[in-house]
Amino acid sequence: MSDEEFDDEFDDFEDDEEEEKEEEYDYETDLDYKIENVVATVTVEITEKIDLNQIARRHAEVEYNPERFPGLVMRIEKPRATILIFSTGKMVVTGLRQAAEAERVVDKVVKNIRKAGIKLSNPEITIQNIVASGDLHTNIDLNMAAIVMEYAMYEPEVFPGLIYRMQDPKTVFLIFSTGRIVCTGAKQKEIVRDAVLKLNQQVRELGVARKDIGDSEYQDITFI
Repeated sequence: MSDEEFDDEFDDFEDDEEEEKEEEYDYETDLDYKIENVVATVTVEITEKIDLNQIARRHAEVEYNPERFPGLVMRIEKPRATILIFSTGKMVVTGLRQAAEAERVVDKVVKNIRKAGIKLSNPEITIQNIVASGDLHTNIDLNMAAIVMEYAMYEPEVFPGLIYRMQDPKTVFLIFSTGRIVCTGAKQKEIVRDAVLKLNQQVRELGVARKDIGDSEYQDITFI
């Protein structure tokens, strides 16, 4: 084989390797996460403080024990959500799976409150937090990650996961050695996606992704 033929063969080999590497992992396609909880706050206009006892008398299914907690707990089935209602007219909605469901839930809550003979108007909804869980599909060397990832904190004797405060987009991740993650702090689903995509790239580019780092007893993340 001449030198020219060898060079051509070597170039073809390098091209094939580069193509193979590119095909190995597609950051966009291989994203694996889902939204677990959306938290929203609501304010309404009222002429006087809401009488929570009045709501509790009208709706037997609510929970209200002012000696233990100052708010009334109301649950909506479709879409499923839990609402904390306070006498000031402020509410907290939690348990949603989509931010778009917040308006429907609040409409039902307002109707229920009005059925108790209480006047209120102009509900304003603000999405405060979106919590998502996901899987990076690779083991993570958390000790190395704590060194090479800025704004990361890892204290295994206190908590088994690494806490990573991503600056852009502004989110907080819990990262476990199994590759499982929890993302919190985002207020839009698009931000969740951007953050998970960026983390997916970072763990591989920084060299903290590992094929096998041994078994871990913290493999599952359960949301109640």
